[in-house]
Amino acid sequence: MGREFGKLSRVRHVISYSLSPFEQQAFPHYFSKGVPNMLRRIQATILRAAPREREGRCDDPVPQVAYQMAFVAFYLLYTWGTQEFERSRRKNPAAYENDS
Repeated sequence: MGREFGKLSRVRHVISYSLSPFEQQAFPHYFSKGVPNMLRRIQATILRAAPREREGRCDDPVPQVAYQMAFVAFYLLYTWGTQEFERSRRKNPAAYENDS
């Protein structure tokens, strides 16, 4: 009647490789390498906004203060935007006073 599904046409010069799902590991080295790597990346990026001092003095205080000010400014902007969004989602009860 025809060809079976999956072999409807012949594609030449394309090589595909696959591995049996029984030979794969779903989460190899997840806890031994993945979690420490994630913590290292968080420490390297997010914690830049926290003040750090070495031997009683800051090495480069101007960018550090700029990071802290930007972090606080964006946090305040985010919280204000979230509150404003939640406020705008509410219905105005005065608009429905005359409904019967």
